[in-house]
Amino acid sequence: MNFKMIVVLLGIAAVPVCVQAQDLPKASKAAKPAKPAKPAPATTVAATVKTISGDKAKIQTYCDIGKLGSQIEDAEQKKDMNKIDELNKRMDEMATKLGPEYAALLTRLEEIDPDSQEALEIRSALETLDKLCAK
Repeated sequence: MNFKMIVVLLGIAAVPVCVQAQDLPKASKAAKPAKPAKPAPATTVAATVKTISGDKAKIQTYCDIGKLGSQIEDAEQKKDMNKIDELNKRMDEMATKLGPEYAALLTRLEEIDPDSQEALEIRSALETLDKLCAK
């Protein structure tokens, strides 16, 4: 899974959050002071990768998500929104099988500067999982 694929996945992960935010009553949308983003501890990143890499079913799911990401890129080039929606739903369903830590990791990657040391560490960890897909 390359960086472009990760960005696509992050966009997909953000959709449910955006939809949920739109459903909130106006009173709860009151401006709140922004909290500084907390860095993902290296142990969390390592533990997430270890959890996925230690489970053959999760490795397969991770690899299948990567394949769906490639299909989404193809559908985007063809501007096939129905196909994109269908693939996004399948990807969301599959991502839940990887656990909340994986979803949190992708969310964190979306929140931080893509050129930061933390982003590089997360991408490096995900590349470790990508290598398992090449087998």
